[in-house]
Order: sequence, then structure tokens, then C-alpha cells
Amino acid sequence: MVKSYRDLDVWRLGLDLAEAVYQCTSSFPKREIFGLTAQMRRAAVSVPSNIAEGRSRSSTKEFLQFLSIALGSLAELETQFELAIRLGYTDGAVHPVMPLSDAVGKKLRCLQKSLRARLLLRPKPPAPSPPL
Repeated sequence: MVKSYRDLDVWRLGLDLAEAVYQCTSSFPKREIFGLTAQMRRAAVSVPSNIAEGRSRSSTKEFLQFLSIALGSLAELETQFELAIRLGYTDGAVHPVMPLSDAVGKKLRCLQKSLRARLLLRPKPPAPSPPL
């Protein structure tokens, strides 16, 4: 049973991804410290952070919104990583960023699908009766 965001595999995998991004960007040119390096690190940290914040909210709908934000940050990170490869800052084959990103994306989409199905299956409260 999931009691906390810490129990979610996708959150733990998101932390692995953020760690991999920090390792990958540590070899970027120093001139990028406030540019691409910072952008990639923020996007990577945003993924598990939004999972945690969403899971800590009071409703499934809010959780779904934060998962959507996490997916957006993941797409941002993937774009930035592709740019880093094009600029020659990293070799995409060397770092596990993209495989981890793919795994996180799959798990996020599966979690979204599961939560949406749960919302649809939830019985709706009865409508108030009209006054007599």
C-alpha cells in the first residue's frame, strides 16, 4: 500500500534520474553553469519534486495535475539533453539519462492512467433531493 510518495517507484526512479543529470552536467563547460547546466538540473529535480508534492495533496485530481507537470518537466529535460548532445557537451550513449527518462515517463503515464481509471470508478455522491 502506498502511504507516502516515498513508496512510489516512479518517485525513486525520478531521484535516480536527477542524480544522473547532475553527474552528466558536471562535465559541461563552465560557461554553461548558469545556462544549460542549471536548466537541466532544475527540470530533473522538478520531476520527483512534483510527484512528491502531488502525492501529498488532498485529492486525486490534484495529484494528476502534478503528474502532468512532472511529465512536462521530463519533456523539457529530454529536449535539453538532446541539445547538449548536439553541442558536443555529452555523448548520449555514455550517460543513462535518456533510458532513465524513458522509464520515468512510462511509469508516470501508467500511474496517470491508473488514477484516471480510479476516478471514473468512484461512485458519485447522490444529487441533493429537490425541496418538497
